[in-house]
Amino acid sequence: MKNRDDLISILPYLPLSLSSSSGLFWPPQIVEILKTLSLGPGQSGVTSGYILFQAISSLRRSISHIFTYDKLATSSSDGYALFFDNLISREESRKWLGHVIPSMSNLLLRLPSLLEAHYHYSDILSAITRDQAITGLRLIESQMSGIVFLGQELIGAFLVCSFFCLFPIADRDEKNLPTINFDQMFASVCGSNKENMEHKVRCIMNYFERLYNSMPTGTVSFERKVLSLESSPRNVCYPKVDDWSNSLLPLCQFEAYNLGLIEDQARGAMEVDFSGQYFGGAALHTGSLQEEIRFMINPELIVGMLFFTAMNHNEAIEVVGAERFSDYTGFGFTFRFYGDYIDRRGMDLMGRRKTRIIAIDALCMPRMKQYCLGYLLREVNKALCGFQEGFKFQQQHQQNTADIPSTSRVQRDKGKAKASCLENVESISEGIATGNWGCGAFEGDPELKVVIQWLAASQAKRPFILYYTFGLDKLKNIEKICERIIANGWTVGKLWEVVVEYSSKRLDGRILDGFFTWFFTPPPTF
Repeated sequence: MKNRDDLISILPYLPLSLSSSSGLFWPPQIVEILKTLSLGPGQSGVTSGYILFQAISSLRRSISHIFTYDKLATSSSDGYALFFDNLISREESRKWLGHVIPSMSNLLLRLPSLLEAHYHYSDILSAITRDQAITGLRLIESQMSGIVFLGQELIGAFLVCSFFCLFPIADRDEKNLPTINFDQMFASVCGSNKENMEHKVRCIMNYFERLYNSMPTGTVSFERKVLSLESSPRNVCYPKVDDWSNSLLPLCQFEAYNLGLIEDQARGAMEVDFSGQYFGGAALHTGSLQEEIRFMINPELIVGMLFFTAMNHNEAIEVVGAERFSDYTGFGFTFRFYGDYIDRRGMDLMGRRKTRIIAIDALCMPRMKQYCLGYLLREVNKALCGFQEGFKFQQQHQQNTADIPSTSRVQRDKGKAKASCLENVESISEGIATGNWGCGAFEGDPELKVVIQWLAASQAKRPFILYYTFGLDKLKNIEKICERIIANGWTVGKLWEVVVEYSSKRLDGRILDGFFTWFFTPPPTF
């Protein structure tokens, strides 16, 4: 274990220690506290949120001699106390402190062995596929394409670390890594947005209750996708303006929906996460917009915040298999947890739930610069990076089979579980489910973003795009515009040139209308 480059890269950001003789381990003081917590309130004395936070502080102090731990967010102690002592019922609190917290502590005790089993599984998978893109858990930095497969049980253990605020904070900013501990989220329960923050915490609590009742045994993959900035026969390169203008690919089918949510689509489409530059955005802070909500109802996404550094303009992140655990209503300040959710999507041969989430970050508050050619290129290439086909097992791997246990069962069932990890992903089968990407808090032009995403989906050879307008009035004619363009048999290149023409005129003030209005009166001539 000590000589693994992948482990060495992520070790400074984990609360574990590593020795050449015994591998990964918890410091003895941590083990004692966790064992006591696992025995329940009768032994641990944790009978309130206030005492729970004292236990969290003890855990952090027990490893402060190994890692430099900054102070937690102001009011985080008040947030834990308020939530468990006042915001949930006494019955819920007793169940949590008496059963769920002990179960979480037991899971955390197993983290070293779960992580070692993960690295063993990754080695097997990499050897079978002969693909260097597959690694064990590592820091996946900018311009580093790669994919990591994590078992849901291991993900659960990592999220318990977040709940107990055990991840080292020092040096994360230096590496452009987002927050991963839950202290900011609990602290916000005491703030001005306390009601929607309370419901974000309720989503997380529902996830841990589900783990307590039945531990999931699937797999989730996390991939950084990169459009190469240099010519390469093996990788998709970052297209230039002329590449888009010369594209002869047909435009894919376009379907618009005024009602409905991206995550509820049932067509097997890739689902777009309107991400910030940092994966997860303000999910663990005060945000309750599209990305943050998705991270609350699919909490396994949060683990990616541990090891993905900020995205550059030619990068996207794809997560396959994240299970949904909660239902909700509202948006922003009106966001509310609406109860448990049973995810009935099927599993692929890798043990991943058939949910593909694509994180792409739009320009933030671009104003007029979004009509500049360079920024148009940035946006369409960002979407293309997300929409292009990511990691898949190559054709030659179909003839290989091997004993590959589920990552969460490696130690228990080593060598027994026979399953082919060599699923032949069809060349392009999934469409894109998206909406007003970068048009809310980021204040992008929604009409422009519709066309940019359509272009990118078509260039990526996706069969269709499902566009959820969320009732935005500016997009009420979206069906007409798309029908007209498709009826005219336009290619990707032709539509791109129209977008460039419109943007140029908008930029120099020759037109003030939105793209759709301009398109109809008068239409461009080609």
